[in-house]
Amino acid sequence: MNNWLAVALLGVLCGSGPSAKAQETSTPRNETMQPGIPALSKGTWELGVFGGGGVVASLAPDTKFLVVGGRLGRIITADHFPGWLRGNFEIAGELMPAYVVFTPARNIYGVSVKAIPAQWNFTANRRVVPYLRVAGGILYSTSNVPPGDSSRINFTPQVGGGFHWFMRPRRSLDFGCDVVHTSNANLGNTNLGYAYSFIATVGYTFFGRSRERH
Repeated sequence: MNNWLAVALLGVLCGSGPSAKAQETSTPRNETMQPGIPALSKGTWELGVFGGGGVVASLAPDTKFLVVGGRLGRIITADHFPGWLRGNFEIAGELMPAYVVFTPARNIYGVSVKAIPAQWNFTANRRVVPYLRVAGGILYSTSNVPPGDSSRINFTPQVGGGFHWFMRPRRSLDFGCDVVHTSNANLGNTNLGYAYSFIATVGYTFFGRSRERH
């Protein structure tokens, strides 16, 4: 009887070893299967590059844009709200060393800096994460934008959105579109500006590890 009891106890101990090991490895495996986890969590840093172009949708439809730049951001809140509204806030900045304005008169080269004080990431879906944002920017150009008696310095307030598509953990392919208003705020003799333009971009983003505990 004692021998049978010893054999049964040994079997339980041997069986619990693989089970405990499987539990320990389940979290990394799930994290691999769900690429968005935990890339978009509080405290995470974001570093990305992008390029794209657009058109003026008012007054000067023959004017087009080409932009190339980089982005640095950080998620500053934990997730809030239930269902499809679930998400968090992020702040970011973008530097576009190439911001080209193609006009019928000439091609105008510039540099733009954009601050994104508020971006909401919708994190209910872990693979495709949409976002909405508001931003403000400044455009410095080699000649007046638009051509004429305007200014080489313009302000570019804008609203937009897009989505991160996580193909790998902490890596995403990004698609975005912004509606941009271009105005020199009367810094020039006339404030011609562009009432609104559409600029679409494609990019790639790396997400650093959050210091928050999960």
